Amino acid sequence: MSPSRKFSHFDATGQAHMVDVGQKPETRRVARASGTIGMSSATLKLILAGGAKKGDVLGVARVAAIQGAKRTPDLIPLCHPLNLTRIATEFTVDKRRSAIRLVVTVETLGRTGVEMEALTAVSVGLLTIYDMCKAADRAMTIGEIKVLEKSGGQSGHFRRKE
Repeated sequence: MSPSRKFSHFDATGQAHMVDVGQKPETRRVARASGTIGMSSATLKLILAGGAKKGDVLGVARVAAIQGAKRTPDLIPLCHPLNLTRIATEFTVDKRRSAIRLVVTVETLGRTGVEMEALTAVSVGLLTIYDMCKAADRAMTIGEIKVLEKSGGQSGHFRRKE
């Protein structure tokens, strides 16, 4: 199968291009993505106690995640600039695993989905936690970044089975 049939970001000659969404109807598009950052229990305690030298780690990471969603087309070359209508972040602390999970929900009323914005937001939020805490713990691990759910548009509703 040729790349143009398999991947939407290639034209008939195999050249990368931005997908034409001009003829698609505007619909409500929603995507949720998640990821985790694992760390030492001492680092997690510092974050939860507000004892990190750089300040409120989760507060800054929340703002960074929101900014990441908004700046996605500046980072991912073929993403369309979108008018995002909502970005929500949720941190969950897992003391047993010594990890923090970030879930981001992004919404728009538009012609293309917001999965990339949700994934970028999660990545930037977790990278911000790493940046703010690396002086205390360089062995932190970021992973499990994935789309949990997306809706709106022609491809229908997707929900990851966990």
